Amino acid sequence: MNHLLRVFKALSDETRLRVMILLKQKKLCVYEICEILDLPQSKVSKHLSKLKDLDFVSSERKEQYMYYSLKLIDPILCDLIDDIILNITKYPQIKKDKDNLLNRVNNSDIVNLDTK
Repeated sequence: MNHLLRVFKALSDETRLRVMILLKQKKLCVYEICEILDLPQSKVSKHLSKLKDLDFVSSERKEQYMYYSLKLIDPILCDLIDDIILNITKYPQIKKDKDNLLNRVNNSDIVNLDTK
């Protein structure tokens, strides 16, 4: 039961949910996430820290940047996020975020679930 509560705690905040959906599609640095979501760095960093504490996000350093990705080991979390992406037209903010992602970063390695 604790595990399920952790998943829903992570998803219960709009910013965390938006960040996790982006990170399910592509590894991103804080700067890219801020640009895509149009949010200040302090807010994004706070939520990334919370997601790391909940063990849903991992990070790796590449040169001077820290890149974040969603840990794909939790089937409940992955299924929920996949379902949101597959039904992206029902969620205008998530659709806008994905459009921003496609427009602002190299999209060659973006996971494209919404065309399945």
